[in-house]
Amino acid sequence: MLFNYNKRLTSNAQDLRKNMTAEEKHLWYDFLKHLPMTVNRQKNIGNYIVDFFISSKGIVIEIDGVQHGIDENKAADAERDRDMKKLGFKVLRFKNSDIHKNFDTVCNRILEEMGMKAEDVHSRKEYQVLFSSSTARGPPSPQGKAYCRAVTKEHK
Repeated sequence: MLFNYNKRLTSNAQDLRKNMTAEEKHLWYDFLKHLPMTVNRQKNIGNYIVDFFISSKGIVIEIDGVQHGIDENKAADAERDRDMKKLGFKVLRFKNSDIHKNFDTVCNRILEEMGMKAEDVHSRKEYQVLFSSSTARGPPSPQGKAYCRAVTKEHK
């Protein structure tokens, strides 16, 4: 999928990849990194840097901290979402609290938008070990060896 991007934002995107928030790390290491397709972190699209991008599905995933609740930031987010939609992308927004309190729901929502179910991921041979033991809770594992509770629950 080809699209324009602002080359001046490339170094900012690299810095953001190195300094992800705790919520971004949790979603990345404990779920997105293990999906059976490419997921980009801090992807430069147009004049924006999105948190996560699944180009094969045209999905942008944004994790919103408390600053996104401020009126002027809500307006900027709405404009950004409109711009992403014009490019043909679907934007999924989750609050930090969703990542902390409803991680399984977040994972299932992303799978649903991708046209997949938890069992679709689990049935792939290379993911059977990943999704076969206990459930992920708390902060992400440093090695990214945890997994989405939603997937594990489907197969107990």
